[in-house]
Amino acid sequence: MEIHIVTDAAEGAQAVADVFARTLQETAEAGTVLGLATGSSPVPAYTELIRRHREEGLSFAGARAFLLDEYVGLSAGHEQSYHRFIRENFTAHVDIDDAAVLSPDGSTADPAAEAAAYDRRISEAGGVDLQILGIGSNGHIAFNEPSSSLASRTRVVGLTRRTIADNARFFENPEDVPVRALSQGLGTIREARRIVLTATGEGKAEAVAQLVEGPISARWPATSLQLHPEVTVVVDEAAASRLELADYYRHTRRLEQAGSVTPHS
Repeated sequence: MEIHIVTDAAEGAQAVADVFARTLQETAEAGTVLGLATGSSPVPAYTELIRRHREEGLSFAGARAFLLDEYVGLSAGHEQSYHRFIRENFTAHVDIDDAAVLSPDGSTADPAAEAAAYDRRISEAGGVDLQILGIGSNGHIAFNEPSSSLASRTRVVGLTRRTIADNARFFENPEDVPVRALSQGLGTIREARRIVLTATGEGKAEAVAQLVEGPISARWPATSLQLHPEVTVVVDEAAASRLELADYYRHTRRLEQAGSVTPHS
């Protein structure tokens, strides 16, 4: 893993956007396939990417994108759907073809079949070149909560009581809060060729420490990323506060910037 400890969310957004820009450049000829996360963590990076598109000419033309997840029971047009979220916060503001931004169909009558079909669509696209991730305070990525199989595929998952309660603030009535979701599995996510995970705040510190320095365990689903050969973790000082080897990560980062070491060495 390549660990970037940054001062704040703005600097973190720059670091994540750098990975996006490098990936777009390297894969443009074949057609970049992006994996996009929703939620608050990646929004600063999306804002920076929109700025680079508008002011610096960063192009997403020819790229395709797959979302990590979607609520079961919500149509694409629902105001709380992730289909709508990613467009409002990112893709509608850059030059990616809207038809090339794909997400699971939360309104399907057969969620299990939709999950399997979505997993196949990712494979048929040639796999994801770059997957962006956030991380939950309990170590979840996408909707892979603790106890998820480290080899899991895209599937229907039940949301935890905590997740349902956290999401209630977005809905007018508590009974409207979805209790299931379609989510890429940990095994599906790890098939991306490059992964960048971003987190800020002390509330994520324990999860980040487990991700980077803890044992691989279904108790902390994000630890499965330790099995991936090219993961960049971008965290602010608060989210990095429980990392025992933080000084080492800062040291190797300085060496990398000076050209003395190769990333992921």
